[in-house]
Amino acid sequence: MTTIHNLGFPRIGARRELKFALEAYWRGESSRDELKALGAALRQRHWSEQQGLDLVPVGDFSFYDQVLDMSFTLGHLPERVQGFHGEALDNYFRVARGRSATGTGDHPGCCGGVAAGEMTKWFDTNYHYIVPEFTAGTTFKLDATRLLEQLSEARAQGVRSKPVIIGPVTYLALGKAKDGSNKLDLLPRLLPVYAELLDTLAAQGVEWVQVDEPILVTELDADWQHAFNAAYHHLKAAKAKLLLATYFGDLAENKYLAANLPVAGLHVDAVNGREDVQQLLGLLPAHKVLSLGVINGRNIWKTDLAAVLDWVEPLAERLGERLWIAPSCSLLHVPVDLAQEGKLDAEIKSWLAYALQKLEELRVLGRALREGREAVKAQLAANAAALASRRASPRVNNPAVQAATATIDFRMGERRSAYGVRAARQARLLKLPAYPTTTIGSFPQTADIRRARSEFKAGRLDAALYRAAMRAEIERSVREQEALGLDVLVHGEAERNDMVEYFGEQLAGYALSQFGWVQSYGSRCVKPPILFGDISRPRAMTVEWITYAQSLTSKPMKGMLTGPVTMLNWSFVRDDQPRPVSCRQLALAIREEVLDLERAGVRVIQIDEAALREGLPLRKSQWKAYLHWAVECFRIAANGVADDTQIHTHMCYSEFNDIMASIADMDADVITIETSRSDMELLDAFENFRYPNGIGPGVYDIHSPNIPTQDHIVQLMRKAAGRIPAGRLWVNPDCGLKTRQWSEVIAALTHMVAAARTLRQAPAAAGTAEAIAAA
Repeated sequence: MTTIHNLGFPRIGARRELKFALEAYWRGESSRDELKALGAALRQRHWSEQQGLDLVPVGDFSFYDQVLDMSFTLGHLPERVQGFHGEALDNYFRVARGRSATGTGDHPGCCGGVAAGEMTKWFDTNYHYIVPEFTAGTTFKLDATRLLEQLSEARAQGVRSKPVIIGPVTYLALGKAKDGSNKLDLLPRLLPVYAELLDTLAAQGVEWVQVDEPILVTELDADWQHAFNAAYHHLKAAKAKLLLATYFGDLAENKYLAANLPVAGLHVDAVNGREDVQQLLGLLPAHKVLSLGVINGRNIWKTDLAAVLDWVEPLAERLGERLWIAPSCSLLHVPVDLAQEGKLDAEIKSWLAYALQKLEELRVLGRALREGREAVKAQLAANAAALASRRASPRVNNPAVQAATATIDFRMGERRSAYGVRAARQARLLKLPAYPTTTIGSFPQTADIRRARSEFKAGRLDAALYRAAMRAEIERSVREQEALGLDVLVHGEAERNDMVEYFGEQLAGYALSQFGWVQSYGSRCVKPPILFGDISRPRAMTVEWITYAQSLTSKPMKGMLTGPVTMLNWSFVRDDQPRPVSCRQLALAIREEVLDLERAGVRVIQIDEAALREGLPLRKSQWKAYLHWAVECFRIAANGVADDTQIHTHMCYSEFNDIMASIADMDADVITIETSRSDMELLDAFENFRYPNGIGPGVYDIHSPNIPTQDHIVQLMRKAAGRIPAGRLWVNPDCGLKTRQWSEVIAALTHMVAAARTLRQAPAAAGTAEAIAAA
């Protein structure tokens, strides 16, 4: 009998209940007990919704991040929070976001803010995790309270539980040694705590524990391969059975290593790594379970159930009860329930599956493997009809778009002159001071803005009144920036719900959901648009708003766009054509918008490529091909403009040091980039690589409510000026400001502008605009 199980479930709730509860607690509007009760209610609901599975994950629920949860389970807290007393959950939030609740807690007077933990992308997803911090002196001490409490809740509900933890090798690999020490030296200290955790779970009656080791789908050197062998030979005495889980890619050269680790079962991503399966059959010992992730946990298209059965049925006959099936990875990366989507186009909706629908697909596959296809004949027929509808739909393929894409050549991605020539012309036109200040694009999305957008979409506010409301918010943003003394302004993006969804609403080939929310980090949720067909731009998307903002001020106004690579990587992307083809279609659409902005007199245009890094294949050997087409698409979008039009791009919360050459190849006039949480660690890249263009290393961590001081910003920028010529440095926040409050934004930007003025007094900042450009 084939076992069916799940690796993880979305924790935010079908209506983002967790998001709203967290934010209420952080504002001091609800109690800690109320937050915990909401978490317990969500867990209970989610376990109920997974009924019918043979094993259900426990411990996949988190109040912020599963990696941070593991840090607390291992008693591994940054030194800066170890002196705080009071409730553990508040310390947890201090590490996650710099502080906990406002005006609540047992010790509000003494336990305030700290530097938030560094945040970066979870492999190649848009989910952000809190980076573990190591030193040579790091120690670990088990605190299994969270897991044991959730296990007790699940047992009371009659759930057959499979606790989920992050494995020791992946945990070390994901962290950073803050003192330059070797992380692997910590493995002997870490493994006894893992062994104690596994025995603690076994003592509670747990049979199986899912140990996530996704680092196995990356290239591992001999030391890390040895670490896997050392770790699991140490843990093989554990009384619980271990299901070692990998996902997001194929095992490739790590197949032999993974197959022969002393664990009871191995889960592999059979969506992205199906080619591994046949070889694994010959490598796995005869007693070991093979779990196949046959349903895509990263995208929302229906699974071809008949096709899966065609290749899995023979495996079921061969392996018998040793075969398990599951989604490819945790369902954290997809929305909860398609049934809520009452407004989504019916035809497109018929092609989709959210988390609950994916679990139903899993149940159908499981029943077919146990009882034969005849037992699920109706479900298989409905599935086949939906797939056929999608393949035949004329809405998917647009011959005109395909013809335009076929005409792309390299010259579309070339600027007319080299950066030095462009910079001098832009300096004469824009007349900016040294260390020019700007922001990344968005300003706070206030309750009034959200209310107006909601009323407009519901038809209770007409177009003229909505337009007037957005113009009023744009004017407020412009006036606030002028009062602050910023040098290059933005319109604030009041009219935009999201940097990707906003453009998806206006591009042909996209569909928008109401409830397609997924967690990005903490309480931050995004609703990726659904890229289902060929992409085109029916009309200008931003010109009216940007030109109105420019009419309000004599200072330069940035036009704000989302780049083609980020549009691709932050959408649910069609799986019926190669990703580079979809990206080139997006590049042509964004290029049209760039040229329209330039014709309207906008001389600074920012094309955000926040997701460039996360699109990298997990194996470095495959990076070159991806970076070639990704950089090409940005250049197609950006480079049709005149020399005196300044092109900016923005990237955030990823590791960029190892792709700086490709970022330079984008040839943006200015790049703004996240550096504050990592204390300018990104600047290490400039030890060996001289970035040729303008750069703004972010100095204000917008994901924390903490306000940076003027002195702190000056110190960060002086670090930057030690490696990048001062004449090419900009001063800006890490990212957009939509999630912050105006009171926080004004205070932080006041300090930022004051810091820039201080920096301009240094001798290195002296000189004319032309000399600065020449630097």
